[in-house]
Amino acid sequence: MNYELFKSIHNLSGHNHALDNLMVFITNNAIYMFALVLLILWIFGGKAMKRAVLYAGGTGLIALVVNILIAQIYYEPRPFVTHHIQTLIQHANDSSFPSDHSTGAFTIAIAMWFRYKKIGIPMFILALLTGFSRIWAGLHYPFDVVGSLIVAIVVSYVIVKLSRLFDPLVNWIISMYDSIFSQRNKSNKSSRT
Repeated sequence: MNYELFKSIHNLSGHNHALDNLMVFITNNAIYMFALVLLILWIFGGKAMKRAVLYAGGTGLIALVVNILIAQIYYEPRPFVTHHIQTLIQHANDSSFPSDHSTGAFTIAIAMWFRYKKIGIPMFILALLTGFSRIWAGLHYPFDVVGSLIVAIVVSYVIVKLSRLFDPLVNWIISMYDSIFSQRNKSNKSSRT
């Protein structure tokens, strides 16, 4: 079933150059788009938004560590290793399950959704596109992406429930950032006068 679903999606590739380029762009650059959005939200957001950004980024990193642990326990060969298929991009033949790109994208989106639904929803749509593009490009099976979604949901939920433990660290990082940049602003203003 997993391979049949994979074929139904991956077989769409190779027929439309523009769609293939879009999927390759998403699969290669979605993580940078998420990072850019988080950076913009950090720079222009208030304290609550900075907290959400730190939680989203931190939760994403924790989810990727969970992926590494899963890959140590369970190895799933990538579709292009097991089957004779043409991928749209080159990739190492490491474990396919779960998808790191999809896990990072889903986790950031879900962690942000817990705090700012209006931002989390478009991020989640981009995360879905990220997972879909990984299948389209021939790098992952659908169940790899579903596994990523499950990891993202579980890790995000656990971090939300344990946020009281992380709040002191998050608040300290924000206060350090604020103190550094408020001192810089003061010194810049005094040097102008």
